[in-house]
Amino acid sequence: MRITVVHSHAPRQLWLRELDLDSGATVREALAASGLLDAFPTLDLGACTVAVWGQRAQPTQRLREGDRVEVCRPLKVDPKVARRERFRAQGMRTAGLFAHAKAPKKN
Repeated sequence: MRITVVHSHAPRQLWLRELDLDSGATVREALAASGLLDAFPTLDLGACTVAVWGQRAQPTQRLREGDRVEVCRPLKVDPKVARRERFRAQGMRTAGLFAHAKAPKKN
């Protein structure tokens, strides 16, 4: 069966390998066969999230034909914290749901 393994080691950088594996192969077997750890010897798979088509996957999960195994690097900043900081920097009037709302007309 045909499987794709992808990893983004840096912003806008994509490492991609297409593999032909036996039917019933697992995520762990796909990662081993892809050569990911040979290409990135400092990569800690324990710190990364592994997903199949964007859904978190366990190493023992069985793969199906055409699956895409994604190795996601850890976040540098918590998205909630980043959003709060952007909001604080922009101010209440220029950010949020009503930033571009027009003032009501007076009759």
